[in-house]
Amino acid sequence: MLIDRYAARLENRLIRALPREIMQVPTREPIVSFTFDDVPDSALDIGAAILEANGARGTFYISGGLEGRVEPGRRLIDRSGCRELAARGHEIGCHSFAHHDLRHVGAQALTEDLARNARYLDAVDPRPMPRNFAYPYNSGSLGKRALLARSFRSCRAGGEGVNRGPTDPTFLRAVEIRQPQEHVLGLARWIDGLVAHPGWLIFFTHDVSPRPTPHGCSAPSFHLLVAYAVTRGCRVLSVDAALDHMGLRGPVR
Repeated sequence: MLIDRYAARLENRLIRALPREIMQVPTREPIVSFTFDDVPDSALDIGAAILEANGARGTFYISGGLEGRVEPGRRLIDRSGCRELAARGHEIGCHSFAHHDLRHVGAQALTEDLARNARYLDAVDPRPMPRNFAYPYNSGSLGKRALLARSFRSCRAGGEGVNRGPTDPTFLRAVEIRQPQEHVLGLARWIDGLVAHPGWLIFFTHDVSPRPTPHGCSAPSFHLLVAYAVTRGCRVLSVDAALDHMGLRGPVR
């Protein structure tokens, strides 16, 4: 397990060192996107409501194969939850169907997996243009980037950084909102840095609950971050809306 995590970090570094393509993220204004992976029901019930209360919408990356799954400390949303998010103006993104590390999935199997998730998502939120994608476990695959680039408008990873200037749309940087609580409260510094040097800051998390999992946060902390971004004058947009606002185009189906 430790060796595999080390190998994943090395591959991610290699991907960043060898960008497949480049888009220019404008540096005229600070833009923030709040995104959710998997997606736990608390992200719908609490996270989406907090964004809406601040006049914003988020991006929710869905794995159809996780539908309704009950795990320690969280339950994942089902199709009705996806429909509700879309109806409330949030973006539904792709997180693969089976939620496997892409490094361990063959090209043909990945093609079939993405097609299966596309059918699942289109049934609840049909759209003519490609969706945006988030890597399961934030683990990239150098050999799969061409396939992903053809299939999605953008692909979000981790990387703890701001997207500004020359940026690879197949491996967008993002900052995790996670436990411990002190870490969550310290994330306001990323917003301060963005205001000082504008670009596109993408946050990601999982659950938003009174007793968050290690990869989630509490409602007061999430509200603090969203409200702080708005108060500091950031434009808070979903990933798709941010790409539209910046005039950045992706592949066309």
